[in-house]
Amino acid sequence: MRRLKLIWDFRGPLSKNTAEHHLIHLNQFIKLQQLDIDITGIETYTEMHSIAYLVVNESEMIPIRDALKPHRGQVYSEN
Repeated sequence: MRRLKLIWDFRGPLSKNTAEHHLIHLNQFIKLQQLDIDITGIETYTEMHSIAYLVVNESEMIPIRDALKPHRGQVYSEN
């Protein structure tokens, strides 16, 4: 089954802090909706660009995407 990484981009000097805070809300949503999602996190690319993300099965993506409105998505690979 293909999995997708839903991504929220944050830019600026506080991007890492904002991504960390957004991840708290993503994890709260997962718990509240009792979703079977176990891959979430943040990545920092530069001091001015960080992301928060979660990984979902493609078959379950549409309602989650519609509820959370990620900035973008990509196919997830465990590399």
